[in-house]
Amino acid sequence: MAGRQLASKWLKTEVLLSDPRVARYIPKTKSLTITNLQTMLRQYGVVVVKPDVGAGGHGVIQIKYNAERYKITHGSSSFRYSRFAEMYSMLLKMKKPRTYLIQQGIQLATIHGRPIDYRVKVVKEGKGWIFRSMLGRLAKPGLFVTNLCRGGTQLTCKEGLRRSLPYQSVNVKRKEMSTVTTVCTTIMERKFPGISQLGFDYGVDVKGRIWIFEVNTRPQ
Repeated sequence: MAGRQLASKWLKTEVLLSDPRVARYIPKTKSLTITNLQTMLRQYGVVVVKPDVGAGGHGVIQIKYNAERYKITHGSSSFRYSRFAEMYSMLLKMKKPRTYLIQQGIQLATIHGRPIDYRVKVVKEGKGWIFRSMLGRLAKPGLFVTNLCRGGTQLTCKEGLRRSLPYQSVNVKRKEMSTVTTVCTTIMERKFPGISQLGFDYGVDVKGRIWIFEVNTRPQ
C-alpha cells in the first residue's frame, strides 16, 4: 500500500499548475525569498510560509501585513513589527535551514472563529482509485493550522461545510471537491506512476471558493 513517495510540495504543486483544469484551485505559490515575500505580502496581505518538505503542520508560519505593520505567527506565539527587516529577522530565527515556500493566504470559513479545512484521501485498489475518506479538520482554538496532530478536531465533511458555510449547498461543495480530486489523481498518476494513495488538503474560503493547499503521497 505504501507506493511511491514524493516529499516535495513544490514538485507536486508544479504538476497540478500545469493543467488548466485545476490550476485555478491552487493559491499563488513561490519559493521563499525576500523579494517574493515582500511582493506577496503587499499583494495578498496574508501569506503562509511552510517547508517544502514536511508534514503535520510543523514549521508552518503565518505572516500578515496591514497599514505598514507586520504580524508573524508560529504555533500559538505571535509577534508584531513596524519594519519588514525586523519581521524578516524573526522569520529567519523561526524557520529551519531548509527550502521554504510562500503561499497566498486564504481567509478560510470558520466555526466559532476557528478555521476549518478538509482532507480527502483516495487509494488505488486494483486498476482504479476509490475514495477512502472526506473529513473536516477544525483548528484548535488560538491556532491557524488545522492538523489533528496539532490539536485539531475531526468532523465529517458534511458537518464542517454545513456549520462553516450555512448559506452554501453542502452537496454542491462536496461534489466539486470530489470532481477536482478525481481530475488531480489522474494528473498525478500520469506524472508519477507507482503512487498508490493520495491525501488532498482543501480549504474553502468565506465566499465558498475551494482551494487546494497541498497533496500528500503518504497521508496520515
